[in-house]
This record gives sequence, C-alpha cells and structure tokens, in this order.
Amino acid sequence: MYNKFTQFTANKTPKIKQNMNIFEILKQQLNDIAEKLYETSVNQKQLSVELPKNSDHGDISTNIAMLLAKPLKQAPIKIAESIKAKLEKLDYIAKVSVAAPGFINIVFKSNIWYQSLAEIIKLGPLFGNNNLGKGIKLNIEFVSVNPTGPMHIGHCRGGIYGDSLANLMSKCGYDVCKEFYINDAGAQIDTLAKSAYLRYLEASGEEIGAIPEGLYPGDYLIPVGKALFKKYGPGLKDMEIVKEFTISAMMEMIKSDLNLLSVNYAVFFSEKTLHKQNKISEIVSELETRGLVYRGILPPPKGKSTDDWEPREQLLFKTTAFGDDVDRALQKSNGNWTYAAADIAYLKNKIDRGFKKITMVLGTDHAGYKKRMQAFVHALAGKEIDFEIKFYQIVNFLKNGQPYKMSKRKGTFITVDDVVSEVDKDLIRFVMLTRRNDQILDFDFEKVKEQSKDNPAF
Repeated sequence: MYNKFTQFTANKTPKIKQNMNIFEILKQQLNDIAEKLYETSVNQKQLSVELPKNSDHGDISTNIAMLLAKPLKQAPIKIAESIKAKLEKLDYIAKVSVAAPGFINIVFKSNIWYQSLAEIIKLGPLFGNNNLGKGIKLNIEFVSVNPTGPMHIGHCRGGIYGDSLANLMSKCGYDVCKEFYINDAGAQIDTLAKSAYLRYLEASGEEIGAIPEGLYPGDYLIPVGKALFKKYGPGLKDMEIVKEFTISAMMEMIKSDLNLLSVNYAVFFSEKTLHKQNKISEIVSELETRGLVYRGILPPPKGKSTDDWEPREQLLFKTTAFGDDVDRALQKSNGNWTYAAADIAYLKNKIDRGFKKITMVLGTDHAGYKKRMQAFVHALAGKEIDFEIKFYQIVNFLKNGQPYKMSKRKGTFITVDDVVSEVDKDLIRFVMLTRRNDQILDFDFEKVKEQSKDNPAF
C-alpha cells in the first residue's frame, strides 16, 4: 500500500514521512533481519505486521518466525528468539516478547506515535493518500432509488456506505465516478404521473376524494400538483408533461435528501435515455449476432406458486452460459423491454465510458441480482472488467429500544429528512459505518444522542 520507505539503522529512530507508516517500515526491517540472519527473504504477502487482538501483547505482532520455520527447518520459537535479539537493538523499540508458537510482539517507544500524529496533523486531508488504484477508472453506483418520492431511510445506509467506499477508493488512487441510476422508465413512473395528475386536479379545484388503490397517496405530491397548476394553469391533459415535471421534482427532492447526508454524485444517469437512443435494441442485436439470444420458454419460478403460471415463448438471453442459474427474458409480452435488457444496455454504457472496475451497492433484498449481473458483464466484456456487488443489510430504527415509526410527510415510511431532523448527519454517518455493511444494524435515536458508552460515537 505504501511505496516510499525511510532509511534507518539500528541506532536511529525512523522518520515517518508522507505516504509511509511504521507498519511498512517494520515489515522492511524484519525482511532485512531475515536476510542478515538466514540469507533468505520473506514472502511479503504472507508476512503480517498488524495490531494484536489483545492490546496487552503490544503495539504490533508479526508471524515472521512461522514463515521461516519450514524453509529453515527450525522451530519457530527458536527463530523468534533470534529475531527478538536483533529487534531489541533498534532504538525506536521499547520492548519485544515472544509468544507460542512463535509470534513476536513489539512495543514502540512513545516518540514514534507522537511523530506519526504530528505528521498526520501536518498532512491534513492528504494523509493516507496512496497509489494503490494506479488511476484505474472506477464506477461506483449506489442508492439509485426509483424517483417516486422522498428517499426512504432504508436507502440511507447504502448511500453512506457507497459514498464512504467511493471516498476511500479515491484516497487509494482510483479515478472514481460516483453514479446514481435514475429508474425513470417503466410502469412505476406511469403510476407516479397519474398520482401527480390527481394532485394537479386537486390544485385546480376539483374534488378528487380518496386516492385510488395502486397510486401514490403521500402528501409530498401535493406541492407538485400545485406547481403544475401554477405553471400550466387549468386544462392540462398532456401526461408526458406531467411525467417529466414530476420526475424532475422527485429528483430534486431525492438530491436534497442525499445532500442532508453529505452524499454527492458526479453522474445522474437516466434509464430513459437508453430507450430514447435505442441503446437497448442495439445491444440485443449485438447479442443476437453473437448467438446469445434465442426464443424459448423459461421454467416456472422456483419457490413460488405456479397456479397462474403459463408457459410462453419469450426472447431470452443465454446467461446460463456465463454462470447464471437461468436464462433471462429480454422482452415482455407487450413488446416492451424488461429491466434485465435495460441493465445490460446500462452496463454496456459504463464499459464504453472506459471503466475498468465497476461496483454496485445494493440492499440484501437484491441478492438474487448477483449472478445475473455477473453474467451480463462476463458476456459483454469477458474478464476485462473487475465487477463486484456490495450488499448492505437493513437498519432497525429504535427509540429507547422500541421500533420507531415516524413520518412528517404522511406516508408508510421513514424519510431521510425525518432522521436528520432528529440526529446530526455526521453522527448518522458514523453510526452507520460502525458495523459491517452485510450485518443488520440497530439505530436507537436516544442512544446515539447520549454521551455514554452505549453510543458508538463516544
């Protein structure tokens, strides 16, 4: 990870410089000792120089003796004692001990840590910058919620995790592009437009009664209806205008919610552009030319009732040839493209933009997407693209240990705005990152505001 090392001797404390750390310095020193004692080097990938699990064992623990035991045909404990004697002569080391079966535990003199802290303060935001990524173009797509309302707080964790991962990869020298995929095509957008149009009629003075089943009932569409009436007046009937206006209003709301969490993007990519520019048709034709598309009948879905299932011929993509469980349908019975077809065209767009590493951040409820998306990338680019999906688990929102239900916007969900109004966004980000992203997280509104041991921030 670090590519610059200081030169130091047995009687001189190493000077920590930019893009260096004491772990790497010691790793190099241990290798030097092995070469002098045994005329052999150590596999740097296998050599561990890390914090011991028990802090009583010291600042750093290393397995070098175990690595040397087999080639030297000696007991690791004996090798460890020999290396210990050399390490004790280094004036930046305060104490060295050996633990079975051959671990070497090291305690540094305090001036090492003071020096490191001084360098961190001096470097500020530049601290930790390195060139691990070597400028590789990396696309990280995360959140990508349907633009049908304010951001559900369930997406909060994915947004914070994705944003933090992207920031970290930037620190490591990757050329990172944070991207949001706008699902602005399909049935849910038509439903959104119909829901907003009802609010427009309401704003124009019509009595709309109860919102019909299947439409979006949230009050967040009331201002959209009023804005439509203010701009277009009475008599508006063009649903494309309503659709475009509403999507724009929803995206402004989503961007505002993301901004509350300090989550930002370089690109907001519209699914609709793939349809308008015939990119889906183009990629399907390309796959057909390669013999990867055929007309066939899929088996009934596993684990679901098949009472209403009927076998029918569909346009299918041979994803099983690339590791998927089943081939994927590309076209619906009405002739419209499936979500899978749009996903393929979108991945092709990313590849065409020169990204060599593509990462998607998805909730665990999308775990079934992994094999199909991997198959899509494999079919499009073979092994040229480093593709991965990171999954995040749900967050249980609590108040004094009890499930917390709240919403200022009369919906059936908690919004980001709801949460940020209760807890500082930096504290939210911190708490969301205290547990691995694939583990369920409990977020107690009262506990995270306490200055106590029950609050991860303290």
